[in-house]
Amino acid sequence: MNPATGQTSHPDRVWSVAEHLDDVLSKIEPLDPIELQLPDAQGCVLVEDITVPVALPPFDNSSMDGYAVRVADVAGATEGAPVALTVIGDVAAGSGELPEVGPGQAARIMTGAPVPPGADAVVPVEWTDGGTGEGPAATMRAHSAAPQDAGGEVLVHRPAAAGAHIRARGSDVGAGEPALAAGTVLGPSQIGLLAAIGRGTVRVRPRARVVVMSTGSELVQPGEALGPGQIYDSNSFQLAAAARAAGAIAYRVGAVADDAETLRSTLEDQLIRADILVTSGGVSVGAYDVVKETLAGLSGEEGQVEFRKLAMQPGKPQGFGLIGPDRIPLLALPGNPVSSYVSFELFVRPAIRALMGLPEIHRPTTQARCTDALASSPKGKRQFLRGSYDPDAGTVTPVGGAGSHLIKAMAHADALIIVPEDVTEVAEGGAVDVVLLG
Repeated sequence: MNPATGQTSHPDRVWSVAEHLDDVLSKIEPLDPIELQLPDAQGCVLVEDITVPVALPPFDNSSMDGYAVRVADVAGATEGAPVALTVIGDVAAGSGELPEVGPGQAARIMTGAPVPPGADAVVPVEWTDGGTGEGPAATMRAHSAAPQDAGGEVLVHRPAAAGAHIRARGSDVGAGEPALAAGTVLGPSQIGLLAAIGRGTVRVRPRARVVVMSTGSELVQPGEALGPGQIYDSNSFQLAAAARAAGAIAYRVGAVADDAETLRSTLEDQLIRADILVTSGGVSVGAYDVVKETLAGLSGEEGQVEFRKLAMQPGKPQGFGLIGPDRIPLLALPGNPVSSYVSFELFVRPAIRALMGLPEIHRPTTQARCTDALASSPKGKRQFLRGSYDPDAGTVTPVGGAGSHLIKAMAHADALIIVPEDVTEVAEGGAVDVVLLG
């Protein structure tokens, strides 16, 4: 029995994709809620119901630049017979002391400014002469100029209904009403609402911290010169980007040499800042598969990681376990770039989103007609082929071949075409399930 996974270890057992995913998710507990400032809460899941402490808007305010008036005073206004009103002053946004509008009076008002007492409508500046006595042509120039002197006049050319161009107090939401429910994912609009009702902080499940590292002595950082037998480390960049796209905070450690002690010490150093650890490479049966060699031997307080064969292609070798005193989930992915990325999408992304308590942890799946015939072998493995999905036509076109090293094809794909374990051929135009990556 593997204490980390609760499964009996059978080295020759072949796991299905669903079995491995279910086992991973069964060991994931959502992160404990914390209080965060609004800018830091974006993308997080709310864990409290939010009610509105004060009405929104908190006071009657103008939706237009214009004049606050009494409806009765402008009821008979026409272009040919405008009504002259005495301007008693200006009301700007943020004004505290407000003039009271009496019979035959008006107050020049700006958008967002509180409606002064006595006024029950706002006439847009375009319905007036702007207080210039020159007619509508000068209206907009006058209204953008200096404050109008009290005692001047404005000519109103059209009547206004009660409440015209006034945003009433509480017309958005009233005090005590629900604003957001627990479980809401906080996007830009939700953050804006929280700010509008005066919330500076909010209680959420935080974004998961994901530590990503590649293994392999052959790996070189991009920008450096390649030596004989060396390749650039693409996996740590690709997987860190995928973690960020999943909503997490990603820490890219980079390439770790094929040395057990170096890997062990690197993992120990990273535990302090990890909610989940992701490695790539070193999980197969080669002589230098250092991840498997190092982590398969963990026990006791160190935790335990089990390495498995999955009935899938690409991505057959996988490792999963819980390590360190806090039992941090670790997913060990194969090293070929496509295998690594497909494995991330199928197993790591759902785990990250489950940690964050997000309601949707899986990529959406749809059915499409395959534009080309496909062959899948051997039977018994679930194939995940790269594809380009056309939602308008309801079709998916294979991109590149099936090789797990074809990273260019992966970069031009926006979907994974699923060929089930018991299917070896898909005819042109045949129906397939498609995982949407976009």
